[in-house]
Amino acid sequence: MSDLIVNGGQPLSGTITPSGNKNSVLPIFCATLLTDEPVTLKNVPDITDLNKLVAFFRDQGSQVEWDHARGEMRVDHSTFRGELTHGELPQDMRSTVLLYPALLHRLKKIAIRSNTKGCSLGVREIDPHLDILRALGADITDADPLVIATPTGFHGARHWLDYMSVTVTENFAMAASLASGKSTLINAASEPHVQDLCAALVAMGATIDGIGTSRLEITGVAQLHGATITINTDYHEVVTFLALGAITGGEVRVEKSLPHHFDLITRAFAKLGVTITHEGDTAIVRRGQSLRIEEPYTSNLLTKIEAAPWPYFSVDLLPLMIALSTRATGTVHFWNKVYENGFSWIPELAKFGAHAVVSDPHRIVIFGNKRLHPATVDSPYVIRAAVALTMVAASIPGKSVVRNAEIIKRAHPRFVENLRSLGAELEWK
Repeated sequence: MSDLIVNGGQPLSGTITPSGNKNSVLPIFCATLLTDEPVTLKNVPDITDLNKLVAFFRDQGSQVEWDHARGEMRVDHSTFRGELTHGELPQDMRSTVLLYPALLHRLKKIAIRSNTKGCSLGVREIDPHLDILRALGADITDADPLVIATPTGFHGARHWLDYMSVTVTENFAMAASLASGKSTLINAASEPHVQDLCAALVAMGATIDGIGTSRLEITGVAQLHGATITINTDYHEVVTFLALGAITGGEVRVEKSLPHHFDLITRAFAKLGVTITHEGDTAIVRRGQSLRIEEPYTSNLLTKIEAAPWPYFSVDLLPLMIALSTRATGTVHFWNKVYENGFSWIPELAKFGAHAVVSDPHRIVIFGNKRLHPATVDSPYVIRAAVALTMVAASIPGKSVVRNAEIIKRAHPRFVENLRSLGAELEWK
């Protein structure tokens, strides 16, 4: 079942409790391998990549008890084998790269036989990961397979990233937490999920200063210990359901919304005529929003939503705003400063009748509020693009099909069930 059948045109309304953050749980789950003491995780989302990592750990002898109904997991790596059971790492998911620090801590040597791709957004290079591992004392043999070794463990170092990479920052934090001496990472990524991993490492005994900033100072400790860690809400999912309410003219309330992350997100919604309010930790989009793109004071420019590494507007949320803009009156300019293929799915959006001009690989202009019609579209291997196409389909009366939409399950474990609870008519086929 990989296609979504959507009968759209109904206002979606109701209350949603979002799942745990996929981008937080994956590195935190990998970080549990840094200790032999049991770690308990709460608010764990049931997503495909996590299931693959669980299978890998179990194959390696670790004890993983997962109560799916309660969203709780207990992990015990004290019986983790001293060599890889199948001789290599899982090759079908990008998050495998997050295993490098813990495996090097345990096994002292790993072989990388292929570069796993995570999605179709662009080249996801491994070189920055090798740079930080080398800086922290790893020996790297450039051959086939690539061999990384840490015979004397990790050693503290100072490193300045070329760009704010989330996974590279996460790998640095994991490796430096057990390095001898002090480590400094400059130009570090600071996304909420990076902050979540650092907080989890601190709960396990790491010493990290500068969490949430672009400079991390980490003093290595001899060992990490067990802890109980709650996975924070997925703010991407919060925004997804608010956007679904707005694009269909309904009223949606999303609980546990982490409002301290929402200043820039709220401003992006406002540029498209949508007001987001908060009651405590509940985010609300009211019924019947105007969906009118605001006019900038500088009249010879278009309203612009630009995305780049945090604390910019999140690039992963850009497709949701693009989908919403197709229903808004006016013209808006979107700028993706990260991925060179971030707009590769726009021709599929045009199949609904949307008017879009792709200026270059990083910039597009949407001419909103054109007449849309049901369509059959093909989703790329990009989670938020699949969600965006589903959003547009949900706003159009009639039957649409979003083919190859199964990638949504990588981030939204109850996507269809949640939409149905809001009154949507859709199903997997």
